[in-house]
Amino acid sequence: MKLKSLLLTTVFSFSLTPFAVAESAKDLFYQGVKADRQGNVIHAAKLYEQACNGGEIVGCHNLGNAYSNGIGVKQDYSQAVKFYEKACNGGVSESCHNLGNAYFNGIGVKQDYSQAVKFYEKACNSGAVKGCDNLGHLYSKGQGVKQNHAKAAQLYEKSCNGGEVVACHNLGISYDKGQGVKQNHARAAQFFDKACNGGYAAGCSNLALLYYSGKGVEQSHAKTIQLFDKACNGGFAGGCYNLGFLYDSSQGDLQNKSTAKKYYSKACDLGYTQGCDMQKKTQSIKHAINFFQAD
Repeated sequence: MKLKSLLLTTVFSFSLTPFAVAESAKDLFYQGVKADRQGNVIHAAKLYEQACNGGEIVGCHNLGNAYSNGIGVKQDYSQAVKFYEKACNGGVSESCHNLGNAYFNGIGVKQDYSQAVKFYEKACNSGAVKGCDNLGHLYSKGQGVKQNHAKAAQLYEKSCNGGEVVACHNLGISYDKGQGVKQNHARAAQFFDKACNGGYAAGCSNLALLYYSGKGVEQSHAKTIQLFDKACNGGFAGGCYNLGFLYDSSQGDLQNKSTAKKYYSKACDLGYTQGCDMQKKTQSIKHAINFFQAD
């Protein structure tokens, strides 16, 4: 599973700290927000810095975003980490999540999975559900923490219940493979469906595989095609490849080599190299390996 990027959107909110801040710092923060929205990003960054120095913690978070994205200031990941850490210590959960990403990816700091675990856990416990999902990934892989699939599944569920659709997909995989939970294809289908309906295209592709095999749902090639197509249109290369493979390998009326080639081409354009290989070859089942399953 690919973790979220380091960069997050700017927070336009009241301070999340439990203590009062000087009114002047709060005013500076809101002036920064106004300048940001008006596109005056250089001035906004200066105001966020003044707000941060005055004790308005969310200003520190926004300044971290500015350095991370190189908006209004010269891009500097080490500076981003500095301000995210200040904001995280002040109670901004998204900054804790960003720190987890920084340590996971080694951006602005030396890569350190145990530190990533620390900050993802802090983010998760303070309400950033993306942190729960990423923490679950580390438990699943045993990175920075002892591998524990049951703990991973619990974290995916917490994140999914909080609205993080990637976590719903990951929980679907847990049920599909029986990792950390008892294998249950019907439950897997429910979570893949939730991810798919939430806009996570890989969830549509994995749900399509269940409809193709009839595991946990009533077998339906019509639903399989519909969901692969939705995944493909959503930008998931595996969905394009799978639909190409379906048209390539099927027998009877469903087989359509020209349509298969079209979807292999789409997979190739989206960066899936096997789609490129299949596009170049004479389309035949003997060339294909199998469907692609997202993890």
